[in-house]
Amino acid sequence: MESAYRTTEKTTVNSDREPGASSESPFGPIGMDIGTSNIVLAQNKGNSIHIVKQVNAFFTIPQSRFTKSILNKNDVTFIEFDKQYYIIGYSAENFANMFNSNTRRPMERGFLSSRENEGIILMQSIIKTVVQKPKKFGEILCYSVPGDPVGSTVLSIGHQSILKMFFESLGFTPVPINEGLAVVMSELADNNFTGIGISMGGGMCNVCLSYLSVPVITYSIQKGGDYIDEMVSRDVNESATKIKVIKEEALDLSSLPTNKVEMSLHIYYMDVINSLVQSLQHVISSSDKVPKITSPIPIVLSGGTCMPKGLRERVEKALSAIRMPVDVAEVRMAKDPLNATSKGALVMAMSEER
Repeated sequence: MESAYRTTEKTTVNSDREPGASSESPFGPIGMDIGTSNIVLAQNKGNSIHIVKQVNAFFTIPQSRFTKSILNKNDVTFIEFDKQYYIIGYSAENFANMFNSNTRRPMERGFLSSRENEGIILMQSIIKTVVQKPKKFGEILCYSVPGDPVGSTVLSIGHQSILKMFFESLGFTPVPINEGLAVVMSELADNNFTGIGISMGGGMCNVCLSYLSVPVITYSIQKGGDYIDEMVSRDVNESATKIKVIKEEALDLSSLPTNKVEMSLHIYYMDVINSLVQSLQHVISSSDKVPKITSPIPIVLSGGTCMPKGLRERVEKALSAIRMPVDVAEVRMAKDPLNATSKGALVMAMSEER
């Protein structure tokens, strides 16, 4: 348990899974963020946490022997299925940009997509690009799962069970962790793991109110970065892939928009922020599980969708306009927003190790 606690203080060393690169067989417990946009692996190595990331996406092209030879020659990561080549991970993103098209994803709004028949096979193939069978059978792998969405009949248990069976088939002992709780485990050690962890991802925003590391309330809203990309794409008639690049590289929510793309991004970001804040007020107010917390608690923001400059201040302003059922001490960003979920999952995995 002490080693797990110390892990919260370690810095991360990042690497993206290069096309054609082989994945490792891990030794020791690992944490994994299973996100709609990215798969992120965290492993404890010496004085730091090593992070490996892969894009959770694919792009299809027709099958031919000549094409297969060229793909292999250029270290493109792909699988063959149903008479097509499914280019996966970063390779898929590169192809989509070249063809000015959009990638597809095996996950949608935080869950395995019901629209993609190949979703499970592709998901497994993408995960295998970052991790192989462990060196020691039964190693603990803690993986993130979403909260049940507010206002939806979709439940996370099916998604969670499919991943559990896959990780067991690789030889791991899988342990699920709510995505919002993983943020708490990563960021709130100094607050006795008490506060609200929010992961703003591609498919959804996940929320967890934790008291002394116990997940008191967990839920999600099915609005995130993909929703913003899709809505702006419709507004300005550009591909969602192109909008995503602009959003991630140039968006500043603390400044006035200067063109129609920025204007639309501001509008839909505020839509997501307002939906998130209103859900906080409604879900916590409606619960009879909230403990009597005497001191104000922090809110921690993480995930790729929280990255634009000025977002934290926008969330603070939206919170100030409502009456929260719990006192909030501050709204702060995770130290490493893109990796907080995988790091928190690693902390949990290490605490489960015997």
